[in-house]
Amino acid sequence: MKYTRKRVLVTGGAGFLGSHLCERLLNQGCDVLCVDNFYTGAKDNIAHLIGNPYFELIRHDITFPLYVEVDEIYNLACPASPIHYQRDPVQTTKTSVHGAINMLGLAKRVKAKILQASTSEVYGDPQVHPQTEDYVGHVNPIGPRACYDEGKRCAETLFFDYHRSHGLPIRIARIFNTYGPRMHPDDGRVVSNFIVQALEGRPITIYGDGSQTRSFCYVDDLVDGLIRLMDAPDAVSGPVNLGNPREMTVKTLAETIVAMVGGSAGEVIYQDLPIDDPLQRQPDISRARQLLGWEPSTPLDQGLRRTIAYFRGKVNC
Repeated sequence: MKYTRKRVLVTGGAGFLGSHLCERLLNQGCDVLCVDNFYTGAKDNIAHLIGNPYFELIRHDITFPLYVEVDEIYNLACPASPIHYQRDPVQTTKTSVHGAINMLGLAKRVKAKILQASTSEVYGDPQVHPQTEDYVGHVNPIGPRACYDEGKRCAETLFFDYHRSHGLPIRIARIFNTYGPRMHPDDGRVVSNFIVQALEGRPITIYGDGSQTRSFCYVDDLVDGLIRLMDAPDAVSGPVNLGNPREMTVKTLAETIVAMVGGSAGEVIYQDLPIDDPLQRQPDISRARQLLGWEPSTPLDQGLRRTIAYFRGKVNC
């Protein structure tokens, strides 16, 4: 009897995004292989999946080759928050570059479709607003964020070179700020920072004057976009922006979260903006709408309520 379940590899599968993707793929009837070295991923994120007979977990670092048989590969492995990716910048670059080479080599060998989880950070501190996929970016190649920004840019280069040289079916998703349950409480991102600080009654820390803008996409919507991109015809290789086009200031986000948490949130304190931190970040998702029929549908207040509820069970409040 022919085996009919689609075999899907998710690198970084125990991370924030990866765990939600693994869960969704299992619910869709896939056979899921989760690969993670647990540098930033957590077993708690996928513990509820362990008993599923169609879920398998392998501890592995993708900077080393991996030999498995799969039909599709989602390459999500890489620390994604500045605190984590700057902790070991050389390893961050190796994960993006060597990891891409290893996963592309695997995809070529087994003739699998492969999706690269790229990032809005490839646009750097953008001089075009909102950012379209045709914009080539404004990135500092020698700054403290370059290990991530340039690592992801190089990974995109490798994906398109494999596509042009070997006809490999690729997908590239440029992911903008995403939030939701299973975010790391100490990842330094504004949503998790503000929620944890508000729950613990600590001062709310804003970097810069709070006028810088971001766009926040709930994790369920983002996962839906990734799967739609993978399932799109091979002519849709990307890159495709995935994110929420609703732009807001960091200060407004802080005020919104404090009001939703309630209680005894402390005063707002302002600190210097980190080096190369972008002042604006908003995706143009016209391409995703046209090619994938995708756009986020979860209202910010609804997504924040779910995220706050998750963190209430994780922090001392």
